[in-house]
Formats: sequence, structure tokens, C-alpha cells
Amino acid sequence: MRAIASLLASLAALTLVSCTNAETPLPPPPARANGGALWRIIDTQCLPGQRERHDPSPCAKVSLTGGVEFGFVLLKDTRGVAQYLLMPTVRITGTEDPAILAPNATNYFEKAWDEREAVDARLGRRLARNELSIAVNSIYGRSQGQLHLHIDCLDRTVAGTLRQVVISPDAAWPAHTVMLKGHSYWIRWLAGDRLKSTNPFQLLAQSFPDARREMGAWTVALVGAVRPNGEAGFYLLADRANPAGGDWGSSESLQDPACHG
Repeated sequence: MRAIASLLASLAALTLVSCTNAETPLPPPPARANGGALWRIIDTQCLPGQRERHDPSPCAKVSLTGGVEFGFVLLKDTRGVAQYLLMPTVRITGTEDPAILAPNATNYFEKAWDEREAVDARLGRRLARNELSIAVNSIYGRSQGQLHLHIDCLDRTVAGTLRQVVISPDAAWPAHTVMLKGHSYWIRWLAGDRLKSTNPFQLLAQSFPDARREMGAWTVALVGAVRPNGEAGFYLLADRANPAGGDWGSSESLQDPACHG
């Protein structure tokens, strides 16, 4: 009976996603007056500085391991006390860019999680695993035309809600949802040792109907978590934007730029 109930729940979730996608047509992407600002910083300052003087500033770090096509930069955001942005060293516009789903695509979530200590250093204290988050906004919820992952503190109310979540570690997208900051997110567990081999962008495209052809409409967040049995891992959160309904697909809103703790 449990297996049948689980199957019916999964089918219901799939139906809901399909209906939601079908009933909320997407508007054209918004115009951005200064949408190339982040890329100009990378291309004209951070990369040349690293190559010519071993000085990545204004970036905090430039990593070119494996070549520029697979590299990334780390830049302190102007927003927040400790928020950093991790960005590719090549031009990748955002979640809508086909490059993020290429078979050999860099797993930028893994890179961002590995660089989380930059937030600790900025704060002068070590954050617990479940206080950290990485967010990527949809094409409707961002102001820049360069893929950037926000590494920052998790909002306390969001953290409190996630501590109450009970889902099977084997449950896949889309099986469970959670309401956070007024928006419903699909949630699943990802074991800590699986992040290295699991690209959340690719997992999203494989899990949701139509996601691959409308990746730009999706926002994704990776949140550090610890299960009641002590297992360290992550919650993966995903939401499809619905601008007509006031949902801009911005999981950055789940973060706390003031890091109240």
C-alpha cells in the first residue's frame, strides 16, 4: 500500500507541474539597462589582473583550473555584509544559457559551496552548515546578464521552516513542496557526498516537464542541512517563475544579506 500511495503522490505532483507550466505562459525577459556590468568586471578587470599581475581585484579570487572555459571568479557583492558572487570566467548569461546543461558543464554549485568560507571570513565567525545557502535567480528575478550564484547566510525564518521538513532521502523531484517567503518550492534531499557528481541545473532539467526548454524561468537554491540522524547534506529547492502571479523566481529572497544569525 505504501508503494502505491507513493506512486500516486508522485503522479499527482507530476500532473501539478505540467498543469502549472501549461497555465502560466511566460512573458518576454525584462530589459536590463546595465545588465553587462558583472561581465565587464570579470572580462576587463579580474581576468586581466590575474593573468598579468596575479592580482584578481576587484574579485577576491580567480580560479582557472582546467582552463578559462571551466574557471570561476569570486566577487564580494555590493549587497549584504558577507554575500559573495561566484561567476564563470566565460560569458554564460544565466539559467537560460545552453552552456549550463552541456555534458561537461562546470558544476558551479559545487564550486560555490567549496568557497563558502569566504562568507565566514567576512563575518569573522564560522557559520553552521544549515546557516549557509547558494541561490541562482531566474531570468525574471535578476538584474544581470551573467550567471552568478549568491553565496550568503540563510534567512532565519526559512531555516526554521526547513528544520521541520520531513522527507525521504530517496524522494526525487517533484514529490514534495514547502512554502517559503510566500512561494512554493519543490524540495528534495541531496546527500553531502553527491554534490560533486550531481549538477543541480542538470538534475532540474531531468526532473521537471518542460524545464529543459524553459530553464530561464527557474530559480534554484542549495541549502546546507543536517538530518536528524546526523547525516550532512543539502536541501535542493526549485521554483518556476510566474511573473503574472507575482513570483519572479528569486530564491535569493530566501537569504539574509544582514546575516543576523
